[in-house]
Amino acid sequence: MPLRSLPRLLLLLSGLLLAVASPLQAQQPTAVIAAEAHLEAWSDPLASLGTLRADESVTLSATVTDTVAELNFRDGEEVEAGQLLIRLADDEAQADLLAAQALREERRNAVNRLTQLQQRNLAPRGDLEDARSRLRQVEAEIQALEARLNDYRLRAPFGGRVGFRNVSVGTLVTPGTELVTLDKLDVMKLDFTLPELTLGEISPGLALSATSAAYPDTVFGAEIASIGTRIDPVSRSVSVRALIDNPEGKLRPGMLMNVVVQREARRALVIPESALIPEGRRQFVLTLTPDDEHRVTRREVSIGARRKGEVEILTGLEAGQLVVAHGTERVRDGQPTRLLGILDDTTSVSELLRRDREAAEASG
Repeated sequence: MPLRSLPRLLLLLSGLLLAVASPLQAQQPTAVIAAEAHLEAWSDPLASLGTLRADESVTLSATVTDTVAELNFRDGEEVEAGQLLIRLADDEAQADLLAAQALREERRNAVNRLTQLQQRNLAPRGDLEDARSRLRQVEAEIQALEARLNDYRLRAPFGGRVGFRNVSVGTLVTPGTELVTLDKLDVMKLDFTLPELTLGEISPGLALSATSAAYPDTVFGAEIASIGTRIDPVSRSVSVRALIDNPEGKLRPGMLMNVVVQREARRALVIPESALIPEGRRQFVLTLTPDDEHRVTRREVSIGARRKGEVEILTGLEAGQLVVAHGTERVRDGQPTRLLGILDDTTSVSELLRRDREAAEASG
C-alpha cells in the first residue's frame, strides 16, 4: 500500500470507531428494582389431611321394648344437658311402682305398730325384725322400678345439637333401636397423621392451620392437643389430635380438612423468588453495588426451602445486600443500573414503576 494512502486509511478507521462508540456512550443505565436480603423467622410447614370429630358424640338408643310416647325435640335443635328428649310409654312400669309404694306404706305402718308393742313387751322381737326385713325388701323393689322407669326416658347426657328425628310417636322400639344422635360442636377434634421422622419436631401446643373445601376462604386456627402413643408399623406415621373452636357451628363431624402444622421457626436469610436466575441445577443472583453506580455483580447462591414468593438463601449472600428483583433479564454482569426502588412490605413493583413513570412525565 502506498504511504500516501495511510493517513486516509487511519482517518477512515477513526471515523468508524467514533460511530461505534457514540451509541454505547449514549446508552442509559438499565432501570431495575431491588430487594434487600434480610433475616426473618422461617418455618417449614408440615402438610397433612385430617378428619373432624365432635368434641362429644353419642347415639341414644332404646333399652326396653315399648312405643314412643313423647318426642321433645326438632331436627338439628340445640338442647341442654339433662333435657328430656324422648319418653317411651311407661304405664305398666308406673303401675308397678305405685303398687310397690303402697306396699311400702303398709309395711312401714306394720313396723311402727310392732315397734310400739315391742317397747311394751307385747310383741316378740323376732316379729319386729321380720317386718323390718320385709320393708327393706319392698324399698329395694321400688329402687329397681325407679331405675327401670329411667330406661323409658332418654335425656341429653350433655349439651349439644341433635340430629334428624327418625321415629314418630307410636313407633314400637326394641333394645338397640337408634333413636337420635347428639353432638357437641362448639369444639371440634381434628385427627390427622404425620410421618414418624417428625415426631421430635412436634409437641402439644404447636400451632397449625386448617382449611376446608366448604369454606375455601376461611382459615381455622388450632393447636396440637395430644400426640398418639404408638407408631403405625405399616405407614410409619403417628396420630395427632388438635382442637378447633367452632363457635359459629360451621364445622361438622366427618369433614375433610387440609392441615398445615407450623414447626418451630428458625432465622433464615430471605430474598424474593423473582431474584433467582436458574441455570440447570445452579442458581444465581445479581447483586448491586451502591457506591459504584449500582453496578451489577453476578453471584452463585445455594438455596434452601421455598414459600410463596420467597426463597431461603443458604450461602452466597449476606444480610443487607441488594439483589435485582425485577429486571434481571435486561442487565448483565458489570453493567451499571438505575435503581427505581427497593421492595419491602410497604411497596410493590407496580407502585415503583408508576412512580418512575410519573417522575419521567413531570421532568419531560
